[in-house]
Amino acid sequence: MARLAIDGGTPIRAEILPYGRQSLDDDDIAAVTNSLRSDWLTTGPTIDEFERAFAEFTGTTEAVAVNNGTAALHAAMFALDIKPGDEVIVPPMTFAASANCVVYQGGTPVFADVEAETLVIDPAKAEEKITSRTKAIVAVDYAGQPCDYDRLRAVADKHGLALIDDACHAVGGCYKGRPVGSLADLNTFSFHPVKHFTTGEGGMITGNDSRLAQRMRTFRNHGITTDHRQRAEAGGFSYEMVELGFNYRLTDFQCALGLSQLRKVPAFVQRRQEIAARGPSRR
Repeated sequence: MARLAIDGGTPIRAEILPYGRQSLDDDDIAAVTNSLRSDWLTTGPTIDEFERAFAEFTGTTEAVAVNNGTAALHAAMFALDIKPGDEVIVPPMTFAASANCVVYQGGTPVFADVEAETLVIDPAKAEEKITSRTKAIVAVDYAGQPCDYDRLRAVADKHGLALIDDACHAVGGCYKGRPVGSLADLNTFSFHPVKHFTTGEGGMITGNDSRLAQRMRTFRNHGITTDHRQRAEAGGFSYEMVELGFNYRLTDFQCALGLSQLRKVPAFVQRRQEIAARGPSRR
């Protein structure tokens, strides 16, 4: 049998397999073009439309659009009031942002190991790491596979902790018939081109707590309670800053692309499942 390329054999591809590749069609291009020709490039009505569509898609009442998945995680930590001295349990098998978002708030990430079979956080290991300073658990749906949310919810409720789903890999997934995005207190997504669908760069947080959603909307807009469109509709220009926030806004034309792409997620997921079903190459 021929040797694998990693062992010195002949590669089966002349070029390295790309890390990711977006799938865009004429509908996507038309959606963005129409948005660019509208009166709003940012903080406009398409953001609200995208948020409503994504909330419906995930079976939640709230969705907050931000400019990337890292911002989504940061906004979630802010909404939960993570602060210096607080600990948040995270898995080590993930991208840096899953832990960095805790550090942004001055908290301390505490690593709990993953299950060898699934590569997602082990609820038992997570519970072992809980101390009097623990405030939340971040679960990462690694490679699109949802974590064991029944066990994680039981651990979180037992110890009075918030549960966050880093679902950046898992748009369109489900767990025991429930859509990813509705499984934790706050659920975060990335719309980077390597993910299931894209807005170029972008992110979203979903949940059912309107108070947390409003806090994140303020946070994404410098800590200011209203955006430009809201002030224009009210006929005024003054605004109130109530928190120290960031500029984590997503543009209208990115949301227009997101709306177009969101309709194709079932087909995108089906194609990924077909590829995954082929399994690894055998020696």
